[in-house]
Amino acid sequence: QVQLVESGGGSVQAGGSLKLSCAPSGYIFSSCAMAWFRQAPGKEREEGEVVASIFIGHDSKWVKDSEQDRFTISQDKAKNTVYLQMNNLKPEDTAKYYCAAVVGVRWTVRAPLEYDYWGQGTQVTVSS
Repeated sequence: QVQLVESGGGSVQAGGSLKLSCAPSGYIFSSCAMAWFRQAPGKEREEGEVVASIFIGHDSKWVKDSEQDRFTISQDKAKNTVYLQMNNLKPEDTAKYYCAAVVGVRWTVRAPLEYDYWGQGTQVTVSS
């Protein structure tokens, strides 16, 4: 069983930056993909989206096209932590951000339904 704990959310003004962290409770297996998923206010979980994914084994990364200029996903294997660096934040980035993980894959995973483990989420609020 993998437990994921997010941190780093908060309230910022438009143009600001935040760095989210996700620390699994146990070892991150090399055949694991992790992702950052966001659920906008007033939206159902099913309407959320994966904004970035990373494959732990060979460090492959995927970021949603519209966010590639602003979001960066990375990992620190020594700290067993995955990050999402978000720059130039916009009010529309306001959402609850969740860390997710799936084991036994070979690449990044973009579909939320593929993920087996989820954190409790961290709120990001961007004011104009």
